Parts: sequence; structure tokens; C-alpha cells
Amino acid sequence: MKLSAPLYALKREAKALSRTESIPLHAALDRIARREGFQAWSLLMARAAARLDARDLHAALEPGDLLLLGARPGQGKTLMSLRLAVEAMRQGRPAFFFTLEYTPADVAGRFAAIGEDPGRHAGLFAFDCSDEISAAYVVERLADAPRGTLAVIDYLQLLDQRRDKPPLMQQVAALKAFCRTSGVTMVLLSQIDRSFDPATRPCPGPQDVRLPNPLDLSLFDRTCFLHGDEVRLGARG
Repeated sequence: MKLSAPLYALKREAKALSRTESIPLHAALDRIARREGFQAWSLLMARAAARLDARDLHAALEPGDLLLLGARPGQGKTLMSLRLAVEAMRQGRPAFFFTLEYTPADVAGRFAAIGEDPGRHAGLFAFDCSDEISAAYVVERLADAPRGTLAVIDYLQLLDQRRDKPPLMQQVAALKAFCRTSGVTMVLLSQIDRSFDPATRPCPGPQDVRLPNPLDLSLFDRTCFLHGDEVRLGARG
């Protein structure tokens, strides 16, 4: 089903509806989704994410790659990362999801939204929401992971929030070095700066990544940015 407008425009319309009718944003989003032929906004987003072919993105990655996957909230980066995890598991490879944001129930709901059940893949999926998540923690957790394992970290900026952890640049460099030696493929979800304006550019890019502290984005082997119906895969670094 083709949407009447890009996702960002529908979301903007929902925000306006929320203000003018004094209803919660989630209710406004669901109303817009029903108009578009979906029972809820989450189902509309799942269908939109399905058009962003995770198989092609997964095929573009090599063991040991470090991928930056960036998008504004609600644009499908978590769904895309879970689809990448599913692609890895379909090939018999483990998949890990490290998060400081989601609960197990949240992730189960995201899997359900894309019509997947990680339980089908013989225990290949692992969820970790420890408060200790950092580069060192992830490296230790994945120390015995076989080559080709896919790991998602949700999200890049949260690695930078605790003063007892190394600077973000140092942590990302450590993750890159680990990926190189282990063959683990790692996906770091990233926030996009609020200054990004989809009215001027259809999709964000590296210049739009929100970075409170310095980070050399050339540490990433690939970048991928999502917005609405757009997906932009950067050239190999």
C-alpha cells in the first residue's frame, strides 16, 4: 500500500493534530495510520521498514564491519537493526542486541511488529540491557562470539553519557579494533541532530549525526541513514 505522503510528513501532520485537538501524540499517530489503511502507527512503520530491504544491507556488510545506522526517532532504525539480526540468524549466526533504552518486552514488541520471532532461531538471539554497557563491556561479552556474529548497540550516544567510561572516540576505536580481530559485525544506532531539515534534504548524512563530544566517523566502515522512504548506504570507508 502506497502512503499518501512520506513518513516525515505524516508524522508532522500527527504532531499538528495532537496540538490542535489536545490529544496524545500516540493517539494522533494512530489516527493518521488508520487513515492510511493501518490499524496502528506501529504497523504502518513496520510496513515502511519492510521496504528498506535488510537483506541487501546485510549482504553489503562483511565480517568485521562497523556500521553506523542513523535516523531521527520513529524512522525505523531499530526495526532495521532487528531485521539485520534476523538475516544473520537465518544464516545460522548469533545476533546480540545491547541497549540502555529498551526492555525485553519492548524488543519482543518490535520483533512482533516486523512479523518475526527470535525464538524460531534456536537460541541464536541474545538481549542485554545491563547498566554497564560500554565498549569494554561489549567486547568482553562477545569475546567468544564466532566470526560473522552480528551485534547491535542501541545507541552510539549513550556510550558517551557516563563519566567513569572512556571518551566516545576511544570506545568506538576499541569496538573497531575488536571487530577487525574477531570478525564480529557491529551495528551502532545513532541519533540525528535536530537541525536536520527533511524539507531541504530527503535523508540525513554523516554531517547530521548528533555528537556532543568529538568522534571521527571514518572509524566506521559503512554508514546507513534512514528517513521516510529514503535509505542511503554510504560507500565503504
